[in-house]
Amino acid sequence: TCLTTDPKSKVACETCTKDNMVMVAGEITTQAKIDYDKVVRGVVESIGYDTYVGDLSSVDSKGLSFKTCEVLVRINKQSPD
Repeated sequence: TCLTTDPKSKVACETCTKDNMVMVAGEITTQAKIDYDKVVRGVVESIGYDTYVGDLSSVDSKGLSFKTCEVLVRINKQSPD
């Protein structure tokens, strides 16, 4: 998303997931306006994670749902060097 809008973007970003939570962390410098929550939920949906049940032993739970997951964003600008 960043590079499509701003080819000069600088991106160093990681993700992790656990128990219906997705965290995106790192450094991004871009002119693009990014709705990180929307991007995360869209990717989670596109790869098929659509069911979370609090009882993780449930066979009905995929462990992550784009509809209900907590999205944590910890993005700062990259240093200029």
